This record gives sequence, structure tokens and C-alpha cells, in this order.
Amino acid sequence: METTAFVAVQKVYYPLLCVIGIPANLFTFYMICFRKCGMSNTAIIYLSCLALVDTFYLVWVILVDLTLTFWLLQPFWHSYPWCAILGFLQYGSLYSSSWIVVVFTIERYLVLRSTAAKQHFSQARVTKLTCVAIVLVSHLASVPLGWINTVTPVDLTVDGVNMTLPRCHYRNKVYTTVIVWITTFLSGGIPIVLVIIFNYLIGHHLCRATNIFTKEERRAMHGRSTRGMLKRTILLLGTVSVAFVVLSLPRFVTYCILRTKYNYEDFDRNDYSIPINVAGDLANMLQNLNSATNFLLYCMVSRRFRQELVQMATCKAKALELGSILSHTTMKVFSVAVHKASPSSDPVAVVLTNLKPTVERTRKKGQGSNCYIERVNIHP
Repeated sequence: METTAFVAVQKVYYPLLCVIGIPANLFTFYMICFRKCGMSNTAIIYLSCLALVDTFYLVWVILVDLTLTFWLLQPFWHSYPWCAILGFLQYGSLYSSSWIVVVFTIERYLVLRSTAAKQHFSQARVTKLTCVAIVLVSHLASVPLGWINTVTPVDLTVDGVNMTLPRCHYRNKVYTTVIVWITTFLSGGIPIVLVIIFNYLIGHHLCRATNIFTKEERRAMHGRSTRGMLKRTILLLGTVSVAFVVLSLPRFVTYCILRTKYNYEDFDRNDYSIPINVAGDLANMLQNLNSATNFLLYCMVSRRFRQELVQMATCKAKALELGSILSHTTMKVFSVAVHKASPSSDPVAVVLTNLKPTVERTRKKGQGSNCYIERVNIHP
């Protein structure tokens, strides 16, 4: 792949990702918070918080950093103190996004496993405090990332003219390498492993949960087997997990290679004739796409989300009611809550047999001795 062609692709890709991703995340935040998408209060808080931190990630990383890098000769963050501040903000939003997904997945597993956990985690106050704690701890953990870059003057040739400009670049120190390795595992390796493990445990628990249904209950579920419903649920659950892993894992792998085999000062990261540089930038493009795909994933896995989207697009304010148990897709698995029973759309005929009528006679007050009120009671 030619250098100019690959750079041209990135110059178009990153602005386009901002134009699509930022409005999509903000629209997702509105849909989750202000429309009836069939989610529990805790799911609304987690997913709306995720939409916001992903928006900040797109702003700091995609818009301010990558887009300006490809379109401006001298972006503002090539000077103090922005060189350090931008790294702090970027990794704070990256940590927040990754660990909100991890904590939410673990919380859903605990809710499915334990009634006590369900009562505890179903409180909106607990969920809000958890999200605030994740964001604060994530930004606190990203403070050392402000030290990995430094600003130094660099001689550049632009349009045949030699000039010296300040440049924010990687600090080649031992402690910097240690910080980067820790960050790589905290933002990529460990979250990926935890999401895979707990999504597997959720799927395994759902498989075992089918044993609580009797044959009559299975036949009553609109003529469809519980096994078919379970396969659909696990398939949709796998969609979310696979999307997260596929979009995040390549970045983790290529970064580990760059920081081991090619971790020396004279290595030119911008030389796209070297395959690892191309692979590293492609992996970056995939991971950054992960912060802009939530809207699409929700449309794929949540029937209620799609219904509400259609309702809003057609200017109808009232949300559709869930029609069947099959509408409890992955989004419902990720939003376990106690719902009040709603009247069924299908009338149920009840036949009472072996009923015995009895008659109770009560003297009506103030009337003659022969005036009674008769009440007929029917007992099985």
C-alpha cells in the first residue's frame, strides 16, 4: 500500500467517523434516557454514561488528535501544556469506556445469579455512584499518561522550506515504557478477557435456566420452543461480545508488537513501507470505530430500541408494548429488572367447575320481620 494512498484514506476516515459517531452517540444518549426502550433504570444509567464517555473519546482522540494531525501542520496540542493534558483526557475517556462495559457485564451476571445482588444493584443511586466512580478512577489512573510525551523543537521541511517547529512526541524513557505497558493491559487486555469470561458465564447461566420451564410452559410460549428463544438470545449476546473483541483485540496485539520488537528511538512510525506500521494504524482505525458503533449494535440487538426509533421517526410519542417473550433479546438480558404485570393482549378463557351455590339471608334493618336481603355466593 502506498504511503500517500493510506494517508489519504485516514484523512477521510477520521473526519467521517467524527461526523457520524458523535451525533450517533448523542442521539443514542437521548434515545436511552428519554424514550421507552424497555431497559431497566440501571441499564439506562450504564448505557447513557457509555454513550457520553464514547463521545468524549471521539472528541479528544479522533477530532482533536487524529483529524488535526492529518489536516493541520501545527495543531495546538504540540505545545505546553496541551501535550500532557490531551494525553490525560484521551486515556481517561478510553479507560472509562472500557471499564463501564466490564462493570456492566459483571453486574448483569451477578444480577442473574443472585436475588440479593439484584436487589442491591437495581438501585439507581448505587448505579450512578458506580458510574461516577469509574469515570473518576479512570481519569485518576490516566494522570501518569501526561508524562509519556514531551515537547521538543524539530527541524521540518515543508514545501521545500526548512523550519523548526515544536513537536509533542513520545518520551523514550524506561518509566514511559512501563506506563505504556500498564496502560495497554488496563485499557485493552484485561477488559477484553473479563468481557469474554463474563459473557460466557451469562450464556452458560441462561442455558441452565431453561430447566425451570415445564413442557406445558414451553408449549405455551406462543408455540415456540424455549430452545429456539435461547439460541436467539445467546446469538445476540455473542454479537455484542464479538464486536467488542474484534474491534479492540487487533490494537492490543499490534501495540504489544510495536512496544517490544520495534521499541527503539530511531524507528520511524510514519514509514508505511513497514508492514507493522500499516497494521498498527489499521488496528487503530478499528478500535476507534468501536466508540461509534453503539447505536448500530443497539439497533441490532434490541427490538424495543428499533420500535422506539421508528416511533420517533414517524412522530409518534407512545412506545409500542412488548408483544411476546421473544422480544427479550440481549438488551433485555443486559437490563434485568422487575416489571409490573401488564394486561395481556391475548384473552384467557377461565372455566370453573364443581361450583356450589349457597344463599345467605340477611334481615333488612328497619323493615318487617319478613323482609330479607338474599345474596348468592358460589364456592368451588
